[in-house]
Amino acid sequence: MPNDDYPVNKAPDALHTDGKPAVPAGEPAGTAGTPAKLARAKRRTLGSRGERAAAAVRVRRLGGVLAAIALVAAGGGLVAATALAPQGPAGSRPIAAPLTAVPAGNSVGVCPGPARLLDGAPIGTDPQFSPVSATAKTDVSAIVLASGTGALPGSRLAALTGSTLVELAKTTAAAESPAPAPTRPANAAPVAGVVSQRGVDDVSVLSADAEGGLQPSAGAVMSYTAGDGDLRGAAAAACQQPANDLWLVGANTALGRTAVLKLSNASSSPATVSLDLFGAKGPLQAPGSRGLLVAPGTTRSVILAGLAPGQEQLSVRVRSAGGPVAAVIQQSVLRGLTPGGVEFIVPAAAPAQRQVISGVDIQDRAAVAALTAKPGFADAGPALQITVPGSADAVVAIKLFGRDGQKALPGGGVVTAKAGSVTQVPLAGVPAGPYTVAVASDVSFTAAARVTRGLKAEDAADFAWSAASARLGSQHVVPVPGAGDRFLIFGAPEGRATISYSPITADGKIRTAGSADIAGGTTASIRVPDEADGAKVVGYLVSAAGDPAYGAVLLQQDGRQDVSTITIAPGAAGQEQVPVTLGY
Repeated sequence: MPNDDYPVNKAPDALHTDGKPAVPAGEPAGTAGTPAKLARAKRRTLGSRGERAAAAVRVRRLGGVLAAIALVAAGGGLVAATALAPQGPAGSRPIAAPLTAVPAGNSVGVCPGPARLLDGAPIGTDPQFSPVSATAKTDVSAIVLASGTGALPGSRLAALTGSTLVELAKTTAAAESPAPAPTRPANAAPVAGVVSQRGVDDVSVLSADAEGGLQPSAGAVMSYTAGDGDLRGAAAAACQQPANDLWLVGANTALGRTAVLKLSNASSSPATVSLDLFGAKGPLQAPGSRGLLVAPGTTRSVILAGLAPGQEQLSVRVRSAGGPVAAVIQQSVLRGLTPGGVEFIVPAAAPAQRQVISGVDIQDRAAVAALTAKPGFADAGPALQITVPGSADAVVAIKLFGRDGQKALPGGGVVTAKAGSVTQVPLAGVPAGPYTVAVASDVSFTAAARVTRGLKAEDAADFAWSAASARLGSQHVVPVPGAGDRFLIFGAPEGRATISYSPITADGKIRTAGSADIAGGTTASIRVPDEADGAKVVGYLVSAAGDPAYGAVLLQQDGRQDVSTITIAPGAAGQEQVPVTLGY
C-alpha cells in the first residue's frame, strides 16, 4: 500500500556520466562494482531523494493546514486540531468528539408581579388591568448562600427594568475570576444573604454572580394574599430561571374563569415567543399565537380566552427564539359573585414517561363529592391533568402515596390519555391528607395536580396547582413566605430516602439541620416553625439522599380557605461538559 510520506514513483538509479555506478564516499574504488555495494549505493540515493520529496509534501500539507486554520478563524468556527491533521488509512480508528468544560452562569430568578384584575371585558388577547384590592399584598423573600470563602457573591433583588430594590452584596473582582474560591474553614459559621418579605408592585428579579465558574446557590419566592375582591385568596410561586421551552398545565378559560399568560424577558436580547395550545379534544389552532415579541426588560400579558375560549382544560407550551423568558399563568375563578380563588400556574417538568407531583393536599372525600356535584363546581375538587403532546395515546398508571402508604383511586388509577390533548382524572375518593402523586406511561407526557380548599358553595374558596417536578438533589435553597401555615411536603415513590432540611433565619445563619427518613411509597409533612434558635425562619437548605425523593411547600391560612403550593426549584448548576463539534 502506498505510504503518503514517500513518493509513489521510484527515482532512477544514480549513475556516472559514463553509465557506471557511482562509488559511495568511503568505499574503496575497487569495490564499487560489486552487487552488495551497488545495492547500498542505490538505497542511499533513493533515501536522500525520498527525504527531499517527503519534506516537500509535508511543506505543502502544512500550508494547507495553515490555510484551513485561517479560513476557520475568519468564519468564527471552532475546529479541533484532529480535524485538520492528515487522515490516515481508511481502516484507522475514529476519534471521539472531545468534551469541553463550560462554566455555569449567573443565577437568575424571575418573580411574578401581583395578581391584578382585568379592567372590564377587553376584546382580543391584550389585557387592561385595574388596581388591586385594598387588602392585597405582594412580597418577595430571597436567600443567597455564601461561597466557600464565607463571602456573599455579588447579588441583588431588582425590578425587571434593572433598577435595584435590595443589594445583598456588590460584585467583586474575585467573582469575575475563573479561579475556584478557597474552602471556608470548617469552624466558620455558615452565612446567607436574606431578603425577608420585601413588598413589590411589579415583576422582580433575583440575580447572583457566578464565582470560579460555579453557579451560586440562591432562590426566591413571590407570595400574594388578598382578603377581599374578586381575587381573594393566596397565590405563591418560586422565582424561575428563564428558559426557551416551557410547559404550563392547568389553565381554564370557561365562563367565570380567567387565565392570563405573563411572559417576562430578563435578558438583553429580544424574545420571539410562539404558543402551542392543547385542549381536552386535541391541539388548538389559534391565530395570534405565533411571533409574540417580548422586548428586553418587559413583560407581555396574553389573555388566553382570546386564543382558546371556553376551554375547561388547557395546557400551553411556550417556545422562545432569542432571549429566554419566564412564564406564569394568572388563573382565577369567580362563581357568580363568589370568589373561587387565584393562583399562579408555573412551568411543569418537560414531557417524560414518568412524572411525580408532591404537595397535593386533599380534603374530606365525602364533602368534596357533595360540593363538586353542584352546577359550576366541577373544578372545586382535586384533580390530575395530563398533557400528551405526541401522536400516540398514553396508557397512564396513577399512584397516590399518603402518610401511611399507597391509597387506591376509584377505578384503579389506570386511564388512557389521548394524544395531543389534556386528560383530567379526579383525585377525590381517598382519605384526607397530603399526598405524592406518581404517574407513569408508555409515552412522554407532562402533568400537574389541582389542590382545592373550601367545602361550602356559599363561601369563598381557593385552589392551587402543583406541577410535576424533578427529583431532589444535594442542595436546594427553599425560601418560604413569611405568613400563614407553611409545610414542607416530601415524598418517595419507592425505595427509601433521607431528607435533610436546615432552617435559614433572617439573621443569615443556617441552623441545625433536621432529618426525615421516608419509606418508599409514603409522604411526610413537616410544619415550618415561626422561629429557630430565637430568629425568624425565612427558608431552608434541603438535601436528599438515597432513592428518588420529591418535595414542595404547601401554604395555608388559619381561619381562611387560602391555599397555594410552591415547587422546590432545582439546585445550583456546576460546570458542564459539552462535546466539541469537529469540522468547520
